[in-house]
Parts: sequence; structure tokens; C-alpha cells
Amino acid sequence: MEPGSDDFLPPPECPVFEPSWAEFRDPLGYIAKIRPIAEKSGICKIRPPADWQPPFAVEVDNFRFTPRIQRLNELEAQTRVKLNYLDQIAKFWEIQGSSLKIPNVERRILDLYSLSKIVVEEGGYEAICKDRRWARVAQRLNYPPGKNIGSLLRSHYERIVYPYEMYQSGANLVCNTRPFDNEEKDKEYKPHSIPLRQSVQPSKFNSYGRRAKRLQPDPEPTEEDIEKNPELKKLQIYGAGPKMMGLGLMAKDKTLRKKDKEGPDCPPTVVVKEESGGDMKVEPASPKTYLESKEELSHSPEPCTKMTMRLRRNHSNAQFIESYVCRMCSRGDEDDKLLLCDGCDDNYHIFCLLPPLPEIPKGVWRCPKCVMAECKRPPEAFGFEQATREYTLQSFGEMADSFKADYFNMPVHMVPTELVEKEFWRLVNSIEEDVTVEYGADIHSKEFGSGFPVSDSKRHLTPEEEEYATSGWNLNVMPVLEQSVLCHINADISGMKVPWLYVGMVFSAFCWHIEDHWSYSINYLHWGEPKTWYGVPSLAAEHLEEVMKKLTPELFDSQPDLLHQLVTLMNPNTLMSHGVPVVRTNQCAGEFVITFPRAYHSGFNQGYNFAEAVNFCTADWLPAGRQCIEHYRRLRRYCVFSHEELICKMAACPEKLDLNLAAAVHKEMFIMVQEERRLRKALLEKGITEAEREAFELLPDDERQCIKCKTTCFLSALACYDCPDGLVCLSHINDLCKCSSSRQYLRYRYTLDELPAMLHKLKVRAESFDTWANKVRVALEVEDGRKRSLEELRALESEARERRFPSSELLQRLKNCLSEAEACVSRALGLVSGQEAGPHRVADVQMTLAELRAFLDQMSNLPCAMHQIGDVRGVLEQVEAYQAEVCEALASLPPSPALLQALLERGRQLGVEVPEAQELQQQVEQARWLDEVKRTLAPPARRGTLAVMRGLLLAGASVAPSPAVDKARAELQELLTIAERWEEKAHLCLEARQKHPPATLEAIIYEAENIPVHLPNIQALKEALAKARAWIADVDEIQNGDHYPCLDDLEGLVAVGRDLPVGLEELRQLELQVLTAHSWREKASKTFLKKNSCYTLLEVLCPCADAGSDSTKRSRWMEKELGLYKSDTELLGLSAQDLRDPGSVIVAFKEGEQKEKEGILRLRRANSAKPSPLAALTSAASASSLCVCGQVPAGAGALRCDLCQDWFHGRCVSVPRLLNSLRPSPPSSPLLAWWEWDTKFLCPLCMRSRRPRLETILALLVALQRLPVRLPEGEALQCLTERAISWQGRARQALASEDVSALMGRLTDLRQRLQAEPRSPEPPILLPSAPASDPLREGSGKDMPKAQGLENGDSVTSPEKVAAGEGSDLELLSSLLPQLTGPVLELPEATRAPLEELMLEGDLLEVTLDENHSIWQLLQAGRPPDLQRVCTLLELEKAERHGSRGRGRALERRRRRKVDRGGEGDDPAREELEPKRVRSSGPEAEEAQEEEELEEETGAEGPPQPLPATGSPSTRENQNGLESAPGASSGPSAPFSTLTPRLPVPCPQQPPQQQS
Repeated sequence: MEPGSDDFLPPPECPVFEPSWAEFRDPLGYIAKIRPIAEKSGICKIRPPADWQPPFAVEVDNFRFTPRIQRLNELEAQTRVKLNYLDQIAKFWEIQGSSLKIPNVERRILDLYSLSKIVVEEGGYEAICKDRRWARVAQRLNYPPGKNIGSLLRSHYERIVYPYEMYQSGANLVCNTRPFDNEEKDKEYKPHSIPLRQSVQPSKFNSYGRRAKRLQPDPEPTEEDIEKNPELKKLQIYGAGPKMMGLGLMAKDKTLRKKDKEGPDCPPTVVVKEESGGDMKVEPASPKTYLESKEELSHSPEPCTKMTMRLRRNHSNAQFIESYVCRMCSRGDEDDKLLLCDGCDDNYHIFCLLPPLPEIPKGVWRCPKCVMAECKRPPEAFGFEQATREYTLQSFGEMADSFKADYFNMPVHMVPTELVEKEFWRLVNSIEEDVTVEYGADIHSKEFGSGFPVSDSKRHLTPEEEEYATSGWNLNVMPVLEQSVLCHINADISGMKVPWLYVGMVFSAFCWHIEDHWSYSINYLHWGEPKTWYGVPSLAAEHLEEVMKKLTPELFDSQPDLLHQLVTLMNPNTLMSHGVPVVRTNQCAGEFVITFPRAYHSGFNQGYNFAEAVNFCTADWLPAGRQCIEHYRRLRRYCVFSHEELICKMAACPEKLDLNLAAAVHKEMFIMVQEERRLRKALLEKGITEAEREAFELLPDDERQCIKCKTTCFLSALACYDCPDGLVCLSHINDLCKCSSSRQYLRYRYTLDELPAMLHKLKVRAESFDTWANKVRVALEVEDGRKRSLEELRALESEARERRFPSSELLQRLKNCLSEAEACVSRALGLVSGQEAGPHRVADVQMTLAELRAFLDQMSNLPCAMHQIGDVRGVLEQVEAYQAEVCEALASLPPSPALLQALLERGRQLGVEVPEAQELQQQVEQARWLDEVKRTLAPPARRGTLAVMRGLLLAGASVAPSPAVDKARAELQELLTIAERWEEKAHLCLEARQKHPPATLEAIIYEAENIPVHLPNIQALKEALAKARAWIADVDEIQNGDHYPCLDDLEGLVAVGRDLPVGLEELRQLELQVLTAHSWREKASKTFLKKNSCYTLLEVLCPCADAGSDSTKRSRWMEKELGLYKSDTELLGLSAQDLRDPGSVIVAFKEGEQKEKEGILRLRRANSAKPSPLAALTSAASASSLCVCGQVPAGAGALRCDLCQDWFHGRCVSVPRLLNSLRPSPPSSPLLAWWEWDTKFLCPLCMRSRRPRLETILALLVALQRLPVRLPEGEALQCLTERAISWQGRARQALASEDVSALMGRLTDLRQRLQAEPRSPEPPILLPSAPASDPLREGSGKDMPKAQGLENGDSVTSPEKVAAGEGSDLELLSSLLPQLTGPVLELPEATRAPLEELMLEGDLLEVTLDENHSIWQLLQAGRPPDLQRVCTLLELEKAERHGSRGRGRALERRRRRKVDRGGEGDDPAREELEPKRVRSSGPEAEEAQEEEELEEETGAEGPPQPLPATGSPSTRENQNGLESAPGASSGPSAPFSTLTPRLPVPCPQQPPQQQS
């Protein structure tokens, strides 16, 4: 039994080497280094350094290949023998009319081949039956004993194998022609038909055939090709060269062989007959088996009218008919029982056959002679067939990964290599399982591109790619390295000099083989899954061949060179069991595998991968290459190249050879010349004397191959004049032809005199190193007593480089000697030139006197003559003289500083340092340092800084100690300590938080003046004190002026005073004044400015001087929105200096009032001329008004400002609220008193502030009078108050006039009548409080009724209830619109004009006055009701209230969360931190605060903040002031949201302040 998958034991691992970078730089050198170890295993693995990672250079998109098809169980030699045997038995039984079924014995199929072999080995069928040894046969087949298996085996043998064996022996046996009819359990065998798949057909994209087979002729098309190829069928002529025109079609008469049979089948094959000497013989047209022919036949529905191709015969019809006679009895009678053989067309009576047939058989029938010929026909050479599909790398990878994942039922990267290995050998050994894979092998890199970068003109390489393109480990470079033998072969031999590429999938295998010419090979796995290798060393190569021939002799009988075809595997365990040493390894991506000469290797791929391989040959390969040629000669195998030609080519140019290679070539050349002499001598002894020179290297290989052994000739060959088509090598001179020796002649490349000359040149090259080495040894060791010159040593080194001598110890000694001599010469020249340069000598490291003497000794000891040695001796004499002078100068006390300095300069010019030079240098440095200290501390000199003092101390530390130096250092240290102490004290004064008074600083400065050092902190303190005195003087001047000081001046003084490091009493007073002024300004800002207002307080208080220019006003307002315009005084036309003069401010304010009035009149006239957006024919394009959002207001929802008469979107501005003005309390007006409805609208450009009540402003003025500081805002507020009081007086006078009083009385009567009228039973209007976002106007108590909800005692109305109530109120108001009539008063023009002028001036005031509202109501009553505006306001309020519901629910949820957190509102500490307005305003204010917080949380997601709405003075701004005027109402109001959109640049108003 062969080893199964579970029994497979992996062989031992091969050696693995990991070279260092130094070793890796020389590829062939490293391989030679590891060869003694690795060669013992046959293969080895090399892991490059980790950072050697060549880029993958194949163009993936253009890489297309056609793989080979591999059926795994046909690869293994023993399995293939079994399959061939089973195919032959199946063929035999198929001819007999039965299909082979293989029995199952003990739950496994019966191995018929092993059964047959064992029966033969045991003595044959008869002997076993006689001795009853079938149990032994069962035992040898590994069946368990005791189950009567022997009898079962005998039965199967007799039924299946024995008839075939008898036919093979040529005996006629009466056998059962239906042996399988009753065997239902047996497995039907499907033949593999291995001979049909003979050889690897080269890809149509690959013009390179496999090497060493390039001389095989193309196969002629066979009959099977014609049958399969419709084109050949049409042509009927085929073959190379002249076409065979004698081929025709002839109908075959089937009635002669099968009469009275219905629908007989006709043979499917094309039978080609030839006539040779009058006898016909069967020529098998193709290796196609009869089984496949019958299968084709069974699928053909055609009757026996199929035409059969024959060669035309030159005989008559009578002769043709006479040929139909029985071959057994030679009679032609009883032709109805005459049977025609489908193989040879011989005729047999059915009763003449043994055994006789009862009737004409159906289907194909062959005679006994054809059966024997078919079964004994030798098998064809086995090979791989080419796939039909072309792949790209991507498509092949997808196929390979899918196959592996499906086969193992797991991801490809998780399948263990051990599992794949066991499964591979199980499948290879299996007869039952047929697994087919594909392998992209032997893909030529020259056509498809190498995986390594290649230096060529096709594309530009990056520097990294260039590095790998020239690396010796690049497989395109390694075969042609200088030390490689293959670099001397000009041709690009596919696979040897040019790499081949391999694209593998799981189970794809490469079979046992050795490389061509027994060369080295190297394989690099670029990427992918591992490749498993098995190797056998060269010493066991013949043993492996013997084992394989012994185990599978049938294969080698038909294919003697089977192992050279790379198509046969054998289980490593089988080889190891027969004593063959085998090793294995897994080659991973990025690793090399090297095979050594004549080392058999095989393997398979673990999965999808990409590898590249090439051959190379080194000097040590040459003997193996010669032995390989002898081996090829015995096998009659073609050579890839001529070994003799290679040797002679290298011998012709010995100077180009590496020294080791030259020695190896000399040895090979010597053997080759001796052999050539012997062979040519034998030729002379045979009597052949004719000869001619032939340049064999110019001939094609197929014209110079020995016709006997197929060796490629180069040195000589024997040819014949009469037989010019062939030649032989001199080893086969008797096999050329039968011609006379006189007609034969020698063709030679070199004469026997030229060959020794070439040998001599090689010897000279090989021995040149010894000659050179002898000369170098004499020169270096001065054996002849003569020192060589530097030029002579350089010549010897140059000779070694030119002749490319190998690196050796002697060459290294020569290079070291030359380097040392050149360094000495350079140093000597530098020494001499430095002395000549004198004072201009470039400073460098000086040589000591001891070093100079050692240098002179070194020059004297070198084996090289240098004339510079005399100059060095002269320098040594000068230095010794100088040393004597220095010793004498130092001995004299006290030494002269000038003399010492002069000696020091002389020593520097010499370039050599004497021992006394250090003491001389110390004396000079001491004198220099003491002089510098003296100059620094001298009284007339400028004071030195602390850094200078520290530098002197530091320099003194490096000076050699002496009494004078020590004393000076102590004085310096004491002075530095005192200075640093005062500097630190000054620093503390400058940096301390507690500032000191000027008197303290003056005392510190006075005491520090006595220290003779410049102290920066003391100086800074002095400057700070001077600034403090100047500041105090400025404060006195500004406090004693004619007017109160301005706030800006005080702020400037405070800022300067705070920055001074001096304690100033006046600063505290100034800070208090500034703080009080800022507090007042803040109160005033809260009173006037809206929340996040884009105006400053001063701009709001001053009249708008440019009110007449709409574009200027609007653009300036937009600039303020964007924060681009910040000037407070530009509108009044005052400079910062003018603001300090109260008179200038008052004059400018009065002028601004007049300009504002004139400007607003111009603006009203201009805006009144603009078309109304509400008109039906008005388009957006024709309108000239622009809303604050920058768009043209058009259609419903547009509102006109009552002051400037411009149009705006209602959703972009704050609008009046009708519900707030219609509170159903007893003193409130009836609903139909429409003139009292709050419909007055002022745009945000006209209403710039909150417009507080006059009482609130007066309270601010009272606080202003108590300020000791002047503010521009205060003076502007005074002017505004005077203007408001003046207008109020005129308004009261106008209202008190007789005409106006009468009109007012009539209006009051009308209101009372409306109130007295009975109302319809409609539900009361439950109006909520004003929203927080809509500030209420100030008014008296009777004008500010409370909401009904509050009167009932509810502190806060539920948002849902409020929203529901407001919805019904809005519907009620909408239903009342048709009942509104007017005007209700007739205003004469004389009365109307003054009132309108007063109304205009009152609207310009940024103050709320009751008279303004009264005049507005009177003017309203004199006009028809503005129903369009009322409708617009109602629609806007509906949309706003709809959005309030969601906001109310959010507020309610927030309120509940506060309650859930445990009553945080009861925390007294928290209450103390709350603002007063929040603590004192009750639940309503708290709700308003919650709404503000919610707005801050929601940010941009919440509804936009509206601008403050304009309206009646009786309901506006009554809660915005800081201090309420007497009589001001402060009714609570519940906050409510609005849906009114903001302006493009938001300017939300200030939230209402609740009065305490």
C-alpha cells in the first residue's frame, strides 16, 4: 500500500540562511560561502534582509497567460501506472462489448494493478490456484485475514484480469463476453485516456517553446484532428509542406459485414489506409482510444451512410470484391454470416471465431488480431495539455481563491500548510478522486515582463526601482554577473538566462526534475501564498532515478527521459523508504530558494502566488556541466547550448575572466584538449585525412548536432561528402554512414596547435596572480634592500585592479601601505607649507613635539622612498631650537609679557606644539585677564553690566591661579554679590503686588547709586518713579480745571496709573469716579437700548442728522448690524476734543434736531412716491422699497412705517399686537372703537431705542447731577429731555385748544355710546398678557388693565389655554372687520396740519409721551379704518401664536424639570445670587427668564427673536427703566413667543425689566 494522506510524514527541513547586509551585497560570493552546507541538502532557502523589498514591476493590466491543466492523480508515477493499466483493461473489455466495473472489497475499490502484479510475483494464476495461495495474495494487498477474501479475489481476478492477461500473452481464450452484467454493486470505471493528452502545446501568445525541445518537429495533424476540426474536414488535405492530393472520400459498404440488421451503427473514426508492397496494415490514426470512439458513436444519430476517408487504391473492382473472404477458412460463401472488422477490414465467419458468435454483434466489432494489437500498443509520451481559457492575474486569482475556499470550506488564509500538504499527497495517490487544477508555468518574462524592475528604454525608473534593477539578486541580473559563466553566452536562453514566471494555485505542482545542464537555479516568490519544495542532493540523484525506474518500469520503458520532461511525481515518503534523502521547505513571499547542480527538486503551491525563476552557473559548476553533457550523450538528449563552445569562448578572452573562473576554465580546457587529441588520433587511425575548418558557432544548433547522440558539436565533427544532411561527433565516428572513409572528412574549429596556445593563455591568467604577489611581497618587505618609490607601488596596485585579482591579504597590505605613505606625504607637505605661510597660516590642530618625532620615525620605517623626509627633519630642528628659547624666557623672573607674547606667536607659526607652550600660554592669559579687570573697575570708565562682571568671573575661573588672580576674583565676587542683592530688591519693587509709595522707592534708588555697576532694575525703578510724578501732576491739573473732567481723560489716567509699579493715593479716587460714571452709563443703556442693540447709547440720544437719506440711513444701520460702524460722534459732526466742551455739544444737538426734521420730511416724500407693494399691478421688480432683509417687500404681509413711509415685510420686523390693545376690562374701550386699536407701526430704522417714559429719564438726570465726571451721553440726555419737555408743552397746548377739545369730547361720547350698546352673546375675550418679547408701553393705571386670567387669581395662564383663547380672539376680531366704519370725526385741515406736524416731531423723539398717543388716536379717528393693515396684523399674529404653542410646551417641560430637581428655587444662596429684577418680579418674570434661557439653549433652532413692536405710548416701555417715575404702572405680564422672523443680521431687543 502506498502512504495515504494520514500516513504522510513531512521530510526534514532544508537549511535556511539569513545573510547580513554586507554578505547580501555579493550574491554569488554568498552562495559560494554557504555551498558546503547547502549542497548536502540539494536545496536551501535564503531570507533577504528585512528592508530589501523590490517593487512588483509586472504590468498587471496587460499580463495575460494561458495555464496548463494538471490532473493530480496522473502526476504521480505509480498512480499513473495504475491508471494506464486500468485504461488498457477498460479498452480490452470495451472491445469485447462490456464496460469495466471495478469491484469493492472491504469498502474500498479493488486495486486491479496491484492484484495483477502480486499474482505474477507469486508465480501466476495457475500456480496460486494449485497451491491455494489466494489468502496470501489478500494478505499482501493488506486485507484482513479470516474473511474468505482470497476466494473473492480469485473470483474477481478470473472474471476481470485473467482474460486480459491471456490476450496479452497471445492465447485465444474462450471468455465470458458479458462478465459485468450481474455486478450491480461494482463501480463503473471511466478511462482517463492519458495518452490523448500528450504534450504541452505552447500558448498562442508565447513564441518561446520549452528549452531543450526546440528541435522537435510540429506534430502532423491526425485523423482525430480531422474528425474534431470542421475546417480540416472541409479541406480534406492537411499536413506540412506539399499537400497530399491523393486523399479522397469513398462510401464504405456496410452490408457485407452486417446483413439483415436494422440501423447498424457505423464506426466514428476516420480510417486512413495506405498500400505498402501490396499488403494492407492497420495504421492507428491517432492515440484516441476505442472507448472514446464508441462514446462519440453512441451520440451520433446518423445511420451507416457516413463517409470514410481512404487512400485511393490502384486495383479493379473485381480485386476489391475478392478481398472479402474469411481470414480463418479463406472462403467467401455464406456472406450473410461474414463479419467485417472495424479495425482492419478483415472478414471472419461468425462460426469460425473462437469462441463462435451466435449472431452478428451490434455496434463496433474488432477481430482478435486488432484486439491484441490495440492492447499491446505502447503508451504515448505523457505530458500536460494547455487550457483553453486565457487569464489575467486578477481573474486567475479569483478562480484560484474561490477553488481553495470551496475545497477546504474555509477562508484561504486560514487553511494550514500542513493540511494542504497532506491533502495534496492524498489526491496524488488516489485512483478514485480526479482533481484538476491549472498552473501558469514557464511564462517568458521577456514577452510578459519580469516581476523585478528592469533597466530598459521602455519606461523611466524611480531611484528606488533603479537600485533594485541593478541588484545582483534581481533574477534578470544574476545570470549575467561577472562571476557567472552564463554571461559569456550571447543568446538569451529562455529559462536559463531569461527568467520564467510562474502563477500558481493550490495543488498546482512542479514535478521531480533537475535543471538543464545541471545548472544552479534560483526562485523568488514575489507575493502570494507559500510554495512547498522537496529536494534531493546531487549525490543521491542516481539513486532517485533508480528507485523511480524500479517502482514504475512501465513508464520508463516508453519514455527513457521521463524525468527530464517535468511531468512525474513520486511521494517523498516512498523515496525515503527506499533510502533516498529528501528535505522540504515552505517558501514564503519575499524569500529565495536555490537548487544546486543535479539536485532533484519538486513541489506544489499552497495557493494563489506569483514566482520567478532563472538559472545561473558559477565556476564550481564547470565539472558538473561537463558530466551533464556526457549524461545527455548517453540519453541522446538535446543540449541547450554547447559546453565546448562556452569553454572555448571564455578561453579566448582570459583577461576578462575572474581569477577563480580562469583557473576553473583552465582545468576544464585541459581535460577537453586531451580528449580532443585522443579522438582525432582515433580518426587518423581509421584513415580519415581530409579536414576543413568550420565556424560552428555560426551554424544553427540543428545543423551541428550529432545524429547519433544529439550532442551539439563545436570543436570537431565528422561529415561525409556523399551524405551532407548529417554529421556525428568524434565519439560516434562509426555511426555516420556506410560510405567509404575516403568520402568522410573532419570539420574542426581549432587546430591541435591552437588549442594549447589558448590553454597557455589561460594558465598565464590563472598564474598571473602568483607572479604579481611575488613582486608585491619583495617590495613590501624590502627583501632586496631597495625601497620602492610611491609610483612603483601604485603601479602594482593598478595592475591588480586591471587584472581583476581577487581580494587577498597581500593586496590589502599593499593598499594599506599606499594609503599610509600618501597620508605621510600629505601631512609632511602640510607641515612645511604651514611654516612657509607664517602669520597667514590657517589655524588647525597643531602637532606636538612627540608626535613630530613619531611621524619622522613612521616615514623612515615605511617601505617607500619619500623625499619629503628631509623637510620634516628640518622642521624638527627648528622646533627644538624654539623650545630652548621658551625655557630660558620662563626661567627669568618676573617674565616680560611682551616677550612671552612674541614667543607664543612664533610657536603658532611653527605648527608644532612644545611642552613648555602650555605654561607660556597660561602666563599670557593671566596678564591679559588682570588688565581687563583693572579697566572694568576703574572709576573713569563707564559702568559695566552684571553680564560683564559674570563674564569676567567666568573667564577668571579658566585662568591659571596665582596670588594676583585670586585677589582680583575675590573682589569681583564681592562686588557682584552686592549688586545682585540690590538688583533683586529693585525687582521685587517692580513686580510686587503690594506697590510701595514713592518715598520708599526714592530711598532704594539713592542707596543703589553708590554701587559701580550698571543695574537694569534700579534704572527701571528710577524711570517708573519719574512717570509717577508726572502722572500726579496730570491728575492735579485735570482736577483743578474749569469743568468736570471727561470720562475718557479719567479712564486714560487710570490705565496709566494702574500700569505704574508705584503706590498712588490719587488712583483710588479716580477709579471710584470712573466706576460711578460707568454705572450710570450702564443704567442709561439698559433704559434706552434694546437687547443686543446695534446702536450705541450716544447715537440713540442724539438726533439722526442724516434721516433724509434712505440709502445712507439703511446702509449705516446695516453696517452697525455687522459691527462695521462704531463711531459715536460722526452723526453730530463733533471731534473727540469738541465733546469736552458742553457748549459745542448743545449747539450740535440743536443743529441735529433741525437736520433730522428736514431729513425725515424729504424721506417721507420720497417713500410716499414709491409704488405700494399691496397694489395688484405692482411687481417686485418695479418696487423700489427694500426691507431690512435686503429683499423687495411685495404682496400681502407688507407694512408701511408711519414715520418714514417706507415698506417692510411684516415677518422681518416687530409689529403691533391687536390683542394687547383690546383688553376686556371694565374701563377698556369696546371692540368697535377701532381708532384705539394698536395699529401704529414704526420701522426699526425709525425707532432705534426702547423709548422710555419721561419720568424715567428725569430720574437718570437726577443721578447724573451727582456725578463728578462729564459724559457725552449725559449732555445728550439733557438735550433730549429739554427737547421732549418742549414738545410736550406744545402738544398739551394744542390738545387744550377749543377745536381739539371739542373733537376729543365727541370722540369720548362716541366711545361711550359703543360701550353702552348691548353685545351679542359671544364668549368673552380672554386675552393673555403681553409677550416678553413685546415690551409693554408705559401708561397710567386706567390705561393698563390687567388680564382677566390674573384677576381670577391665576398667577400664570397655561400656554395651551392661552393659545386656545388667543385663537378664538383672533377669529372674533376677524369677524368684526366688516362692521368697522369711518372716519368717525371730521378734522378740518387747519386742525389736522398742526397735529400731524406735532405727531411727526413726537415720533422722532426717543421718549414715550402720553400726548403722542392722544394725538395719534385723534388723527386715526379722522381717517377711514386701515382694514388692509388690520388684516395684515391679524395674519402675522395668527402665525406667531401658532408657533407659540410649541414654545409654551417647552417652557412647561423646563419648569417641570426644575421642580423634579428638588426645588432649586428655594435655595437662599441661589436666590441671593439672582438679579433683583428676577427675585422681585414674581412668577411672570421667572417665566420670562426661563424663556430667555430656553432661547439660549435652542440657539438658531428656535423661533427667531422679533424686533420690539411699536404702538401706543400708553402700553409701551413702562417696564424698561431702571427707576420708575411716580404713577408708573408695573402690571405683571406673562411672556409669550412670536414667530416674527428676525432681520438678516439679528438685533434682538432687550428683555423687559420688571419694576420693583
